[in-house]
Amino acid sequence: MNNITKHPLQALGYHFIDPKYLPEGVDEYYIRNQQNPRRNYRQLTAYEIETLVRNNNTSDNWNHILVDDAFDPGLVKNCHFYGLVRIGKLEPYYLEFHNLRLAVGLYNSTICSSDIGDNVVINQVNYLSHYIIGNEVILTNVDEMATTDYARFGNGILKQGEPESHRIWLEICNENGGRRVLPFEGMLPGDAYLWSRFRDDEVLMQKFIEFTSRAFDHRRGYYGEVGDRTVIKSCKIIKDTKIGSDAYIKGANKIKNITINSSADAPSQIGEGCELVNGIIGYGCRVFYGVKAVRFVMASHSSLKYGARLINSYLGNNATVSCCEVLNSLIFPAHEQHHNNSFLCAALVMGQSNMAAGATIGSNHNSRGADGEIIAGRGFWPGLCVSLKHNSRFATFTLIAKGNYPAEIDLRVPFSLLVHEESENRLKVMPGYWFRYNMYALARNAWKYQDRDQRTEKIQHLEYDFLAPDSVNEMLDALQLMAYATGKAYYNHMHTHVSDLQKEDYQKTGESLLKEKHPVLQQIEVLYEGLENSSRRNIFIKIAEGYQVFGEMIHYYGIKNLLPVIQRLAEEEDFSSIQQIFREARLEKWENVGGQLVPLRYREQLVQDIHSGKMNSWQALHQRYQEWGKQYEQEKQHHAAAALLALHACTAEDLHPDLLIQWLKKFVHIQQWIDEQIYLSRKKDYENPFRKMVYDHEKQMEKVLGRLEDNPFIIWSRQVSQAYQQQAAQILKKWETTSFHKS
Repeated sequence: MNNITKHPLQALGYHFIDPKYLPEGVDEYYIRNQQNPRRNYRQLTAYEIETLVRNNNTSDNWNHILVDDAFDPGLVKNCHFYGLVRIGKLEPYYLEFHNLRLAVGLYNSTICSSDIGDNVVINQVNYLSHYIIGNEVILTNVDEMATTDYARFGNGILKQGEPESHRIWLEICNENGGRRVLPFEGMLPGDAYLWSRFRDDEVLMQKFIEFTSRAFDHRRGYYGEVGDRTVIKSCKIIKDTKIGSDAYIKGANKIKNITINSSADAPSQIGEGCELVNGIIGYGCRVFYGVKAVRFVMASHSSLKYGARLINSYLGNNATVSCCEVLNSLIFPAHEQHHNNSFLCAALVMGQSNMAAGATIGSNHNSRGADGEIIAGRGFWPGLCVSLKHNSRFATFTLIAKGNYPAEIDLRVPFSLLVHEESENRLKVMPGYWFRYNMYALARNAWKYQDRDQRTEKIQHLEYDFLAPDSVNEMLDALQLMAYATGKAYYNHMHTHVSDLQKEDYQKTGESLLKEKHPVLQQIEVLYEGLENSSRRNIFIKIAEGYQVFGEMIHYYGIKNLLPVIQRLAEEEDFSSIQQIFREARLEKWENVGGQLVPLRYREQLVQDIHSGKMNSWQALHQRYQEWGKQYEQEKQHHAAAALLALHACTAEDLHPDLLIQWLKKFVHIQQWIDEQIYLSRKKDYENPFRKMVYDHEKQMEKVLGRLEDNPFIIWSRQVSQAYQQQAAQILKKWETTSFHKS
């Protein structure tokens, strides 16, 4: 039975806060007055009351209607007021927004205990209760817009007297709730990552709860807010919602317990048919056309469109999710998922990712419980109709070909193409696929993500380059893995007695064969052991080519990031300082913390500082992110030097000018090869007869696709490449005549 209670009519609009939660000596408006400190209100004159009554307005007490000196009572018609209502300027203007033109004033509305700013339009709002409305706001054709005294505006906190069961959690990364986090306004991808990953650290988990609790006021009595110049039209229910300035909300079905961050520089928009409950929406977000989102956080400048469902998930900055369903996932920045039949569940996706149509990423239907997970490194691209099973893990920049992958996968080789060859009942891994066959897409995506990073406040430094400490470390590890697998395959092929051989022996033999591109590699099958939770014989393909391109790209990464410092020190003829950079370099683990790459020791120090109380708030944690960002380039340079030494199996003491000159010349050669690969991989689209057949002639194709020579990304990449080559040439020219080279 519905519990409908009756109260005296004269109480409507009053007693917002239960007396037991009111501090001594204050009234129910004390928090409202803090939210809206404006005090230049006066009481109505007898003439104004007469005009209001003549215009069919009512109030339970006209003395509780306070107004600005520039209040025009003729602009208030057919309204019913209850409780304390304070109204700013109402002047004879009309407001126009997107061809919507409405006269300033209050019309045909019921308004309970609210503050209304200057020159506002409130028209056909059936019920407006306990809101603070900014200046030049338009509210029209809204069914219900109300705030309760316990409104939390999407934050995972409790108000006075609330039981723990009322707290909102986000059950990200795992459907069983074992990685759940509390949402809060301003939550960054790194926050969600740290909170969800290290569940065994009970002190850290408790500290994060305390951070969140201290960041917000637990008193009852906060009013909902609508910022200046916000437009809300044709909506049904807006409840317990805080809305920033310059937002545009039209046709929403339901918005409940939500914070919508918005500003003049980064306005947010909510469109038709959306239903949003228990969430945080960042600055500059777009939510359109039938979206359903429940228990969620959208970081700034992300988009939900076309019926997408986002539940128990965190969506990172500059990401777009359309049409599809995303459940229990933590998604880092620059994610794309556009197709109605794609599905992402219980996953940690580390950014720069793209889900194709028909992709089912994570299935618990073939396991004993809904507690599986998928971890995917940066650049995760599952192709058409890919089906993956929990638990699985993928290295950075993995491309997965169409297919049903029936067992758990642990792919540790980056930049790979993974293929399920059903006819032979095995998986195939082609290492370095992206470099050799689609360099254009790889390089263009890095450029695109950087170009589309619209964040107005870049607290976390996001890495978009495909060659970065995380991917380079994976390539270095992959070189060892491939050498070991090749050596083992070789000895098995030769039927050599291998009982006395160690792992290092396999690696040494495999390394020699791969570097030589030995003809025997054409005759042996190199197994990828541990790739899949099955007894199938999964294999590497084109392993020698992949091994070679990994080495070249690691070398390229190392020199590219050291070029500025090498050039400066070369001008000073200071080779000893160059050597010192390599002496200080250390190859260490790095971690992707919400799209921000940091040495593992940074994160470990962060945890220690939280444990000790040195860091005691989200604000302090976010300041640490910014400090990390300032140190990133220097740390990456040290990592680049360490990667070069590891790749070439040498030490800083082995370094001499002639060797560095060789390295620079090799860098120039690789840069030229990258330019060629970018051009050729795009050129294939212009030469493919099956792509050309839909055009009557080449001129028509150019009109549709544009001329290859005019491709803006190719032009830009060539300019960048030429700058690198000129920089290297200047260093080489200097060194060929410098005194330390002659010595």
